[in-house]
Amino acid sequence: MEAPDREVLVRDADQFVEPPNGGINELLNVDQEENAQEQEFLGPQAEYNEEEEERKYYRRKRLGVIKNVLAASVGAMIVYSVYMGLLQMQLILHYDMTYREVKYSNLGLEDIDHKMLMGINVTPIIGLLYTPVLIRFLGTKWMMFLASGIYALFVSTNYWERYYTLVPSAVAIGVAIVPLWASLGNYITRMAQQYYEYVNYREEHVQEQKKLPKGACHSYIIVFQSIFFIIFHLSFVFAEFPMRFVLNGYLRENEHILKNVHNCGANIKGVIPGFNTTVLSKLPRSMLLIQVESVLMGFAFLSMMIFLVLCGAAYRPTEEIDLRSIGWGNIFQLPFKHLRDYRLRLLCPFFIYSGFEQMFAITGFSLSYGVCALGLDKLWLLILVYGLSCSVFSSLSLCLLRLPRWVCLVGGAVVHIVLLVALLAFSPTPKTPSYLGPLLVISVLWGLGSALNKTGISILLGMLYGEEKERLDFVFTIYHWWQAIAIFIVYLWSNMPMRAKLSIVLATLLLACFCYGVMERRLARKIPFRLPRIPRPRHKVKGYRYLEEDNSDESDSERSDGEEDEEGLDDEEHVAEEMEAEDGDGGGQDAGGPGAESPGARRRGAEGQHHRGAEA
Repeated sequence: MEAPDREVLVRDADQFVEPPNGGINELLNVDQEENAQEQEFLGPQAEYNEEEEERKYYRRKRLGVIKNVLAASVGAMIVYSVYMGLLQMQLILHYDMTYREVKYSNLGLEDIDHKMLMGINVTPIIGLLYTPVLIRFLGTKWMMFLASGIYALFVSTNYWERYYTLVPSAVAIGVAIVPLWASLGNYITRMAQQYYEYVNYREEHVQEQKKLPKGACHSYIIVFQSIFFIIFHLSFVFAEFPMRFVLNGYLRENEHILKNVHNCGANIKGVIPGFNTTVLSKLPRSMLLIQVESVLMGFAFLSMMIFLVLCGAAYRPTEEIDLRSIGWGNIFQLPFKHLRDYRLRLLCPFFIYSGFEQMFAITGFSLSYGVCALGLDKLWLLILVYGLSCSVFSSLSLCLLRLPRWVCLVGGAVVHIVLLVALLAFSPTPKTPSYLGPLLVISVLWGLGSALNKTGISILLGMLYGEEKERLDFVFTIYHWWQAIAIFIVYLWSNMPMRAKLSIVLATLLLACFCYGVMERRLARKIPFRLPRIPRPRHKVKGYRYLEEDNSDESDSERSDGEEDEEGLDDEEHVAEEMEAEDGDGGGQDAGGPGAESPGARRRGAEGQHHRGAEA
């Protein structure tokens, strides 16, 4: 009985162990179908062209850089259109004695305006102390966004005109002026560097993120700075819209406003002596002013959104970390140390003149010559023509693509020298509309000189320091700080005779031309210049976000003697490098020199030396 049972079990087992041939064929067919489906799915990938995709990628990057330049230019233009338009309308309204007494009685708007102008003009004097720290702490893009927000805050305070709203917001504007302009100059130059990198992405020095060759991105700097100033100078045009379309309908006739004015131009002392204190024929409705301020507030908010959404980052995240990691004390000191460079020292008179000439155009010439001779209702026309002239003639800086770089600055200086000499002898008669033609011609020519001056200085700084991306914020901070000093001087000299003002401006321009000639001569003779050493980034942040060799849970007392010895050797090497840099600080740094590398490159080199020392 047992044997037959075993045979049945074995027979059954055989049936289960040996599958039929048809099953094997079905499995083979399934595998073939899956392979066919995989080939069908992966088939188009065989046509993937890596070089073509890389080319498309960098083309998108280049378009992104152009978008950043246009967005920054339009954002800055809107900010200053809103700011200058509102400030002009506000000062005219507050100047009228009837408006002050009827609207605000004993509030003292005139005194508030004086303190407001003092806050705007005096506060930037200390901008050199905090601007680099703010830019490095917040980043270039976020500094522009924050500064535009401060300008929007100034607009919002005009809804409720009180001492505790207007004066603090004016002081905040003064604090933000130098950081905003330093960030804009740095940002446009960085976009030129990035565009060069995206065009030449296959070059070895670009792939390894080394310092750019000398003069590599100069053409892009010229084009981008020209685009920026072409768009920005339109702010003078749009700033006159509130004056032209709102306030002009409420002004009195010129015979009343200029009744006690007897002299204009070079013969006067102050701004317009004898100017009537009642300039409004009727007071504008409060609802109308609120509507105008609401429109301006909307544009101010739009500029903030442009900076926030459309402007990309100026540096890579690792570069931002490197820029901050040199130490806040070093960041604070480096702007002062950069003044050891004779190029910056010799350009300081031009920086000062740049502030003089623009403030003279929109205050001295427009008021003491234009309004005094033509009337307050023509103020908008003079500034609008000046702004259009600046915008159109900023395109002339593109000639630097073919001509030497001194052409812009020297050409603008020659135009302004001729105009200043003419203005010293020009004294138009009050209430004489026939002077409209000559005054408009002077506005156009002054705009030509201003355009060449502004674009020329920014392009020159980009050419001199275009390869030093870790120094750009310091350089543009020094430039706009000297401009702020000049604006403060213009604020102080408001009661001086006009010929004294013109003489100071002319003397500053002649000195600037002489110093610039000396600088170009020294560079032509290849006289070395001193550049302060940028300290090596030291990343002290620990934790899971950073791949550090240190143990983030280890205390200082738990360190071994060997590690302390290694740190001591590193510190000695660092001090030795600093001494060598100080000894060789007098020489200009070539493109491939070790002192000219970016902070990231220095850090990678230091890590390589550390690992080689550990292996030895």
